[in-house]
Amino acid sequence: MPRLRTILVTALSVAAVPLAAQEGTLVVLNKAAATASLIDVASGRTVATLPTGTGPHEMLVTKDGRWAVGADYGARVGGNTLTLIDVPGKRVAKTIDLGSYTRPHGLAFLPGDSLLAVTSETTQNVVVVRIPSGEIAYTVATEQSTSHMVTMVADGSAMYTSNIRSNTVSGLAPNGMGEARIYQVPSQPEGIGVTPSGSEIWVGSNDQGIVSVLDPATGQVKGKIDGFGFPYRVVFTPDERVAIVPDPEGNRVRFFDRASRTELGAVALPGGSPQGVVLTPDGKTLYVSLNAQNQVAEIDVASRTLTRTLATGANPDGIGYSRVSLD
Repeated sequence: MPRLRTILVTALSVAAVPLAAQEGTLVVLNKAAATASLIDVASGRTVATLPTGTGPHEMLVTKDGRWAVGADYGARVGGNTLTLIDVPGKRVAKTIDLGSYTRPHGLAFLPGDSLLAVTSETTQNVVVVRIPSGEIAYTVATEQSTSHMVTMVADGSAMYTSNIRSNTVSGLAPNGMGEARIYQVPSQPEGIGVTPSGSEIWVGSNDQGIVSVLDPATGQVKGKIDGFGFPYRVVFTPDERVAIVPDPEGNRVRFFDRASRTELGAVALPGGSPQGVVLTPDGKTLYVSLNAQNQVAEIDVASRTLTRTLATGANPDGIGYSRVSLD
């Protein structure tokens, strides 16, 4: 078993030295400020700050980098909108009204990026929205309570939601056909990710601080990883070799060999509360929102080292990467 190597580093003390040849734009949602920061990756400069709905949580960007979508989750009163951002234009293109489908949160594009799946926690649905028109195309019932996050197989053959209060995962057909397949998992599942090939689902359960590895064909839990304070999100590198899980309570980001489920190492971010995560398309660079420090951490995936931090607005969470460079 590889020896765990935790890199103890304070985010605020790292020099601003970007990875070589890194380009593009980060789109970061600032929950407390109800804004989105557009950050030029090469310079680290915020080139625009745009308004969103109240309590923006999750962020997703089309593969071509043109559109960014933020889920306006709301605060005490549930939100019911999405904020559509024209990245090259550095502007809010549209506020998409979801009507009765309140508490929008998890986001996933169907292949082609013209249809967006968004969870509606309060209605037990995944709402499929046309982008950029904002028209609701159809809905898919999760049949479970508090469907929070959604993750999509790369070919669009299946999507899965984490259902916090039901302690389940729903397996759904993205085209809306058929009934949900329900998987039992440990209590309070939130973070969820499916491998691009669809071979495994990793689910973080907040109550027990564990990540469960599901076989989607059988619904059986075939492995567990423990020791988390709060396994907030799950992302995989494009080659499926590495799984990455931020742990805001533990103030670290953990890296795992996906096949063996052994830990490769961790990057400690003292006081940072790492939450939202996004990989660059080549899988070499990870960006993590540091909710408690109003920053984004840039991490080299191969060496698992923090290369620099970038300033954001208040309480950043959802984060997306666009190929488009603005500065």
